[in-house]
Amino acid sequence: MDPSSTPNAFTLFYVKFRAAAPKVRTLIEQIEQRSEKMPEYQQLLSDIHQCYLGQRELLLGPSIASAVTELTSRNNRDHCALVRSGCAFMVHVCQDEHQLYSEFFTKPTPKLDELLEKLCVSLYDVFRPLIIHVIHLETLSELCGILKNEVLEDHVQNNAEQLGAFAAGAKQMLEDVQERLVYRTHIYIQTDIAGYRPAPGDLAYPDKLVMMEQIAQSLKDEQKKVPAEASFSDVRLEETEPNHPTKPGSAGSLSARPQTTLSPADLHGMWFPTVRRALVCLSKLYRCIDRAVFQGLSQEALSACIQSLLGASESISKNKTRIDGQLFLIKHLLILREQIAPFHTEFTIKEISLDLKKTRDAAFKILNPMTVPRFFRLNSNNALIEFLLEGTPEIREHYLDSKKDVDHHLKSACEHFIQQQTAQFVEPLELFTAKVSALRTMASQGGPRYTLSQQPWAQPAKVGDLVASVYKTIKTKLPLTLRSMSLYLSNKDTEFILFKPVRNNIQQVFQKFHVLLKEEFSPEDIQIIACPSMEQLNLLLSVSK
Repeated sequence: MDPSSTPNAFTLFYVKFRAAAPKVRTLIEQIEQRSEKMPEYQQLLSDIHQCYLGQRELLLGPSIASAVTELTSRNNRDHCALVRSGCAFMVHVCQDEHQLYSEFFTKPTPKLDELLEKLCVSLYDVFRPLIIHVIHLETLSELCGILKNEVLEDHVQNNAEQLGAFAAGAKQMLEDVQERLVYRTHIYIQTDIAGYRPAPGDLAYPDKLVMMEQIAQSLKDEQKKVPAEASFSDVRLEETEPNHPTKPGSAGSLSARPQTTLSPADLHGMWFPTVRRALVCLSKLYRCIDRAVFQGLSQEALSACIQSLLGASESISKNKTRIDGQLFLIKHLLILREQIAPFHTEFTIKEISLDLKKTRDAAFKILNPMTVPRFFRLNSNNALIEFLLEGTPEIREHYLDSKKDVDHHLKSACEHFIQQQTAQFVEPLELFTAKVSALRTMASQGGPRYTLSQQPWAQPAKVGDLVASVYKTIKTKLPLTLRSMSLYLSNKDTEFILFKPVRNNIQQVFQKFHVLLKEEFSPEDIQIIACPSMEQLNLLLSVSK
């Protein structure tokens, strides 16, 4: 009868065999002892092993195949549950077979593992077609975690002797899942990060930040009205446990922030989609694949993410203001740099290329008609020998570091912001100072002498209007700039570090202008110009400290 179709399958598979074991155990022990000295008993013992394992295979083969088929139909849409239940089933089979074998024999045989490997293949043959059709990175990364952590590390390492045969099949399944994960990740980077086309809502800066800030403020106002008990309105833009570090690859690592108050831009759901996708992708890959493969994929993902941020920054600058585009880029590059820091790995890959410049030059040289007579010279001046010696291509190594790439673009974005803000506030004064410097240079090189106050563009009244216009620009636009920085960055230290060079540049321009006034204008003209003192300027700029 078919044992797999009866409710007493376990009795047929194991209980009856264990009941029969004592009847032959003594005889088998004697054969095992004599096989150490007599070759004919070695063959006899091998035949007994073959007979026993052959009967086990006939009994277990169909039953295991039907059990795996039943598991597959039961968990057809849940690959993780299927892998868990299938592996747990085969682990029990391997352990039970080793225990039953020890009831009959005292010495191990490699044929037992060969049988178990053959039985495990039925599980692998069912799983592999399902694995190679999975397209979701979440499912593939979870399968990697199950096979790597739960199966191989927890079960196999704790019972390596009995599960050696199963480990080979589990490792093969893990390699297949990892291979599929790498392939799907590469496609995901190309389509969902590099090929991402932002929707209008993705570029709605600073409107979406202002809206989130207003929502947070309204929730905060509601909290003041309700009792101290916990309520649904307890959601706020504040971090409750800043001192609990999170492991890279965990969901919490994507939103942890080392500060008290969060900007709306810090919320995981408010990140630009490509930043969120790249970081989630890396978090899922980090513990699933080899370090070298992770480095290559992380370089590809971060490079694509940076390019998408540069494009989005340009679009925001065109649709809104330049400062919005710059602060958007700075904020998201800061998020990238902070979020990849917990990954304890190098984000560096080596690319090897051939430099054919010498080969090309040598080829042009040998094709020159003047070199034809040198083809047949029997000395070191032979053209063919020169081509072989000089035309060897060179192998060049290039190192790409995505962490440094993020730092480079962040530094560049900050420099552009500083230059643009400095120009916005004091560019007219800089142009005036440059024009005066050019006039001085011409005079020092033998040009006509000049009196600056008599120049049409440097009359005291016009210079006074120029200074008043610059001071008014600083007074009106400085609060707007600081407000934008607070909205995007929401970190006083970061805001101070970023704006400090702008403040220093403004102070230096005014210091140079004060020196120029003393050198080129009379005290009466200086009074007409009425340039603010450095104390007045510092008082105006002190709001940024």
